[in-house]
Amino acid sequence: MSELYIGLMSGTSLDGVDGVLVNFDSAGFQVKAHHAHEMPSTLRQSFLSLNQSGDDELHRGALAANALVQVYSKVVQHLLKESHFSADKIKAIGAHGQTVRHQPRLHDGVGYTWQLNNPSLLAELTSISVVADFRNRDIAAGGQGAPLVPAFHQSIFGNPQKSICVLNLGGISNITTLIPQSQVLGFDCGPANALMDEWCFEHTQQSFDQNGNWTLQGTIHDQLLNKMLADDFFQLAPPKSTGRDHFNRQWLMHHLKHFPSIQAVDVQATLTALTVQSIAQSTQQFAPSTQELVVCGGGALNTHLMRSLQNALPSIQVIASDQRGLPAMQVEACAFAWLARQTILGLTGNLQSVTGAQGTRILGAIYPA
Repeated sequence: MSELYIGLMSGTSLDGVDGVLVNFDSAGFQVKAHHAHEMPSTLRQSFLSLNQSGDDELHRGALAANALVQVYSKVVQHLLKESHFSADKIKAIGAHGQTVRHQPRLHDGVGYTWQLNNPSLLAELTSISVVADFRNRDIAAGGQGAPLVPAFHQSIFGNPQKSICVLNLGGISNITTLIPQSQVLGFDCGPANALMDEWCFEHTQQSFDQNGNWTLQGTIHDQLLNKMLADDFFQLAPPKSTGRDHFNRQWLMHHLKHFPSIQAVDVQATLTALTVQSIAQSTQQFAPSTQELVVCGGGALNTHLMRSLQNALPSIQVIASDQRGLPAMQVEACAFAWLARQTILGLTGNLQSVTGAQGTRILGAIYPA
């Protein structure tokens, strides 16, 4: 018996919304349609401004959530049109929302995570049930609320004969360890596209560094790299998660003030090296037996970044998830279609070994069509 779900993901990189329509059956799942919608520039700036405290946050956040859902709705309509399915055939939409704050276990010991979303509006606009608010139950149970994709990674990339790590190169890099006879780990390694893309746009007016071509013109600044790698986050053991709350432009400028004469292109090269080194160190420390690194997310399309990862991890085969049957830009959206299905079926979606929660939990809230 097959079931159709839609997954929607707008990640920390703020480059756009990825949507998939997935058919789940007894044999696994199949992507029936995929659509990517560029994030409107004004909405992107709204989200960036909400990463830090400011005036009238509740008002601005509510309007940004409504605007995001309008984009989500357009993606859903594209998916239905492309797949030739009507809305009444879709079991549910898994809509992650846009993370603007992520501070688990802080302040009062519980902390919070805030994904801007309006799932009620999305249910009205699409006439499809919506599952949202995936992270808060894990945080309420003492977890980090992130990453949530490792359970999905385990279900599709796990191999009892091979030690595999799955690396998501989004705004933040996060890794899932799938080592036979070992518990699954999953944690954030550090910044990835969030800092690289923002710096690239500021200095080239390009939204991202195509294939790392601008990066290749620069030189890694070793002192700056070492200073950034000394950040306390990189010294933490998992479970751990992070976001733009910590790794943002202010964080970068704090480090750059010690090197006033550094060239912009050298900063870009050093940010790329920071991404690579934080991932390499995490892999070597927590999954030293890894044989294969399966890379997904937008960073998998950056040929220089992929080549640099391979050079930093010469004993590991570094490949894009496309080579394992699922295109790099579809993995996270598929994960939230899968998580929505878990919720609808009353099944757990988190892994205690990943988030540090007190146990597995059914995640998310359901907004009926």
